[in-house]
Amino acid sequence: MPSLVASPPRELQQLTMDTNNKKRRGNLKSRLQCRSSQVENTEGLCFEEMSQWSHSLERLLSSKYGIKIFHAFLKSEFSDENIEFWLVCEDFKKIKSSFRMSSRAKKIFKRYIQAEAPREINIDHKTRELIRRNMKTTTTECFDDARRIVYGLMERDSYPRFLRSDIYLALLDSTSESAKM
Repeated sequence: MPSLVASPPRELQQLTMDTNNKKRRGNLKSRLQCRSSQVENTEGLCFEEMSQWSHSLERLLSSKYGIKIFHAFLKSEFSDENIEFWLVCEDFKKIKSSFRMSSRAKKIFKRYIQAEAPREINIDHKTRELIRRNMKTTTTECFDDARRIVYGLMERDSYPRFLRSDIYLALLDSTSESAKM
């Protein structure tokens, strides 16, 4: 079965390694600087854009680099199911075909919503049951309540941790130094 969310690029997966080890922070910083000059995917990443990410989760998620780096951070904390679910819902809302929408909704439900799902998100029983009922007549809004809950969880919990993380601080520092040159 094809994945609902593409895995992050290899360079972002590597960023997640050793991010909580304060002693190796300088080493992480130098690896990030080296990668940012070698990897063409991050050439557009600049200090101004990264500093905007600290204003709101919405700004972070509106940046293609922000989403990838936030996803890599969440993966390093073993809590990336929330961002995956949010991204899958964003794509789901763009589906026009009712057959495709129904099929995709079932996959999303099995992967993220149902109790004991492989990537179960943290939502209450009432919301889970509401979604189950909404699935009978699938619309682009059937996951909206869960999306709002997951967004709130990321905004209150994951996002502040991301802003304090070694990944974000090292990238911000390396783009700041690049801007000075």
